[in-house]
Amino acid sequence: MAIDTAIVDASALYAAIDEQDAFHQPCASTLSQPTLRLVIPALCVAEVTYMVEKRLGAEVEARFLEGLAELDVRAPELEDWVRIGELVRQYADFPLGGTDASVVALAERLKTDIVVTLDRRHFATVRPTHCESLRILPE
Repeated sequence: MAIDTAIVDASALYAAIDEQDAFHQPCASTLSQPTLRLVIPALCVAEVTYMVEKRLGAEVEARFLEGLAELDVRAPELEDWVRIGELVRQYADFPLGGTDASVVALAERLKTDIVVTLDRRHFATVRPTHCESLRILPE
């Protein structure tokens, strides 16, 4: 069985945590696929912890943070910051924003075209350097 690397955006991560979210089930199912190696950008973790604390409380936030010890969380590397800035500038009309740009930069660095996100508007439009377009899950 082939394992594909997938970059996990904050929107899908939050939906998988919040059982009341309309997209909880498709996101939770996608994130539990054994054929995906999930990689979470550290900037997405910051965004998710903010949303979880505000909407679900400190206990859920603490459990989320503790669960990250079993996952592959990646901080931007030095060269990623330049690319994140380029993407924010290039897609300023969206606006793309630094967190979403960090998802694209990490996908480029790891040479994967798979992004787990609910944000189709941004990620379907962005053109990464390593492939023609990003594949978005859940479908």
